[in-house]
Amino acid sequence: MTGDIAQMAAYIGAGFACFGMGLAAIGVGNIIGSFLSAALVNPAKSAAQISNMFVGIAFAEALGIFAFLVALLLMFAV
Repeated sequence: MTGDIAQMAAYIGAGFACFGMGLAAIGVGNIIGSFLSAALVNPAKSAAQISNMFVGIAFAEALGIFAFLVALLLMFAV
């Protein structure tokens, strides 16, 4: 009986961890959208900011991957 409750709690926790993956996708879209709007305003400076955009994307994607790993650990390690 207690194993069933622990398994249910692990699945619920994994579902909540999946929100982190969705929020990471929203963050990447926000980063790229902000870059594109700034590049349209000042195209001369956009080449210098591409590396900053890729660093921001990498950090946002890393958080999404960490959320994915937490979800997998909750589903299969418990």
